[in-house]
Amino acid sequence: MRSVIRIADLSVEEIAGLNATASDIIAHPKNYAEVCHGKKLATLFFEPSTRTRLSFEAAMYDLGGHVLSVSDGNSSSAAKGESVADTAKTVSCYADIIAMRHPKEGAPYVASVNASVPVINAGDGGHNHPTQTLTDLLTIQREKGHLDGLTIGVCGDLKFGRTVHSLLEAMSRYPGTRFVLISPEELKLPSYVKKDILEAQGVPYIQTTDLEGSLPELDALYMTRVQRERFFNEEDYLRLKDSYILTPERLRSARQDMIILHPLPRVNEISLAVDADPRACYFKQVANGKFARMALILMLLKEAGTL
Repeated sequence: MRSVIRIADLSVEEIAGLNATASDIIAHPKNYAEVCHGKKLATLFFEPSTRTRLSFEAAMYDLGGHVLSVSDGNSSSAAKGESVADTAKTVSCYADIIAMRHPKEGAPYVASVNASVPVINAGDGGHNHPTQTLTDLLTIQREKGHLDGLTIGVCGDLKFGRTVHSLLEAMSRYPGTRFVLISPEELKLPSYVKKDILEAQGVPYIQTTDLEGSLPELDALYMTRVQRERFFNEEDYLRLKDSYILTPERLRSARQDMIILHPLPRVNEISLAVDADPRACYFKQVANGKFARMALILMLLKEAGTL
């Protein structure tokens, strides 16, 4: 049974197809309004979420399907000690496809091995978030017109940021990609990500602590928040949380066609005044997330032979 646990589970050709489907959904939503009639998506969210959970649910509703939702792990049998494997086997009896978010790395993979329906990883700890990456790629494609030959700055929490890790893995497969990794020393990209993704693919990158000095060379800036929930020490979080704050003043040196992305939620890292800048695309990302997930649900259900 085909599942999507990491962005590498999808080929470049499949991503292009998903982007094309998502763009067609945007252009012709009525053509897709009943394609999943009678189908059920189970959203199993054992970690807080607003955009990802609601966009999955909105995606299935807009495809004409139904949603079974667990939005709080304490209200499920997981609170009684049920294993991820047993949860996956059980929910497979009720749903045609599962989207799972879990604080433990690898939990959606375990679910996919045990489920009899497709499983989509909706975020697992600090590891992967493939549907956010599909959202990011769709946004970049629609805003820049292409996914190759881009210089992308990723800024903030590069150590724990699963959205960053998934984006690097995806964009590394496109020719001409270059990364500028902007973070405090304490939140640098893990060495295994650099080795296994960037260096393995021969992707050029530089590491720096200087956001403002990096802006003039960027085609896209991907901001991230410093994630309180990933820290063991509150003092470290408080010391690092405001390391980078993007303001209109700082953006003066950036290109006029640079796009600003953020997986959200934001805290202080992008000033509210930036929202009015035409380069700000993070709320477009939010909208694109639903369409990217609609395209993926369609692909997986068709491959499973249930559509």
